[in-house]
Amino acid sequence: MNNKPLCTINTGRTVEDAVPYLKDYPAVYIVSDRNVEAYAARVAEALEPCGNLRGRFSIDANENAKNIDTVLEICRWLLNLEADRKALIFAIGGGITTDMAGFAASIYKRGIRFAYLPTTFLAQVDAAIGGKTGVNFLNYKNMLGVIRQPEFTFECPEVLSTLPYRDFISGAAELVKTFIIDNEGNNYSKAISVLSAIAGANGHKAAILEYLPELQELISAAASVKAGVVERDQFESGERRKLNLGHTFAHAIEWMAREKGDDISHGEAVSMGMIMAAGLSEKFYGNVDAHLAATLRRDFASCCLPVDCPYSISELVPAMKYDKKAEGEGVNFVLIHSIGDVRIEKLPVFFVSL
Repeated sequence: MNNKPLCTINTGRTVEDAVPYLKDYPAVYIVSDRNVEAYAARVAEALEPCGNLRGRFSIDANENAKNIDTVLEICRWLLNLEADRKALIFAIGGGITTDMAGFAASIYKRGIRFAYLPTTFLAQVDAAIGGKTGVNFLNYKNMLGVIRQPEFTFECPEVLSTLPYRDFISGAAELVKTFIIDNEGNNYSKAISVLSAIAGANGHKAAILEYLPELQELISAAASVKAGVVERDQFESGERRKLNLGHTFAHAIEWMAREKGDDISHGEAVSMGMIMAAGLSEKFYGNVDAHLAATLRRDFASCCLPVDCPYSISELVPAMKYDKKAEGEGVNFVLIHSIGDVRIEKLPVFFVSL
């Protein structure tokens, strides 16, 4: 009987600490974001003595390149190197990289193994955990993909200190989202406190380094929450849908941003989407928490998380109809009953614009 957890998370201080988890695989192929080639080079150099490194491949990791063509480039590279079914892809980068590399591994020769070293805050707390892979299609977010678990996800703190602050904020949105869903240990308040302190500091990078121990505790807690949900509901038939808090709005915001040529990251869209979900929750549940949206707006703003969507609901509704969570005439919205208590409610899209 295989007792291996569905979501295996390994940790280390530096990227080289991932090598002990790679050394026993017969053939390792590194796929990395061009922006983190320095990390990929360090892993490759440390892995070289093991004799199982077969090659490195760099990709453009942005929403425009997150498509089936890039996935096919990875597959073509594997085929040219004669990678067989014992191969393992080790993806180094953010969520776009892990999504595409995991998808390529899932379809190449009907499936080879893969593992992740997430280099962004967002990927550490969300994208690299849970087994979702995929690419955008016709400007719709993650429309093509599969759910398949990596061998492991390796997380280390050193990558956070080199992130641009905007990328850090994107990850912060997913961190806060997790603790709105599950607030065990009062982690929501802890996260707001740490993120607000970093946002208010004169130097953000210095502040991130100062608060790295607290951030790592919060990241580990968020990863555990998501891993637990995925263990209980891998294929999103029930509880896992809660992890989509804010995402129905967010994906529509991202779709509109691509249509208009605007620059809005996934994390920024999720932040706006959670505020919109809070407003919808107040409307749906009545006076359960009449100040929910205002509280979240205040907390998010203190962390430098965006709270105002630049598009009207009427502009977003068409994209919501094509959301992956749409079923028949309704969409499974994740609503906030209170911090730590979110619920899935199937609503007609028109209800949002009432």
